Amino acid sequence: MAHTVWKGHLTFGLVSFPVRLYTAARGETISFNLLHGSDHSRIKQVVFCQAEDKPVPRSELVKGYEYEKGRYVVIEEEDIKKVAPKTAKVMEIQEFVKASEVDPVFLESSYYMAPDEGGEKPYALLFEALRQSEFYGIAKVTMHNREHVVILRPAKRGILLHTMYYVDEIRQVDEFRTDTTVVKEKELELARTLIDSLADTFQPEKYRDTYRD
Repeated sequence: MAHTVWKGHLTFGLVSFPVRLYTAARGETISFNLLHGSDHSRIKQVVFCQAEDKPVPRSELVKGYEYEKGRYVVIEEEDIKKVAPKTAKVMEIQEFVKASEVDPVFLESSYYMAPDEGGEKPYALLFEALRQSEFYGIAKVTMHNREHVVILRPAKRGILLHTMYYVDEIRQVDEFRTDTTVVKEKELELARTLIDSLADTFQPEKYRDTYRD
């Protein structure tokens, strides 16, 4: 059974019903341990102080934020705990927006949102309304000690939830632009012919990470 990462109530207007979130996707990779070449024993990493030129125990470490080059303000763990939001039990839809207006670059982590006991009918109603209207829901939820703006969108079998990158997290690159005036009609026809020759249905199971395998 899938592991629940959040449970609570989804609300919008006067409607409220229980839902659960499950992780929809995660990256897979191969990890290695660092070993000493001569005897294959595990390597222990040492924390080193640059100013005193000596190793220091982890018990002497503190967190610092660099507010200007080489200058730091120390942040205590208690300070971080005080401002970290507690996981909430309510996810509130703020608005609905046209699906065509949402650039996929804003979509971060993906979760399946499933109805909890007693929420099947309103969940199905919201899913079908989103699907037919071609709208996405924008909501707020607090989980994992962080407040997230999330996007709810209808998938093939239910509602998917994506945490959303904030605008200041999107990297703007001036060079990322296209001048279509340089394209000639005959060249475009050739490109379309090449696309048609390679056209196929999307079958994600065909693609494998051969390097990891």
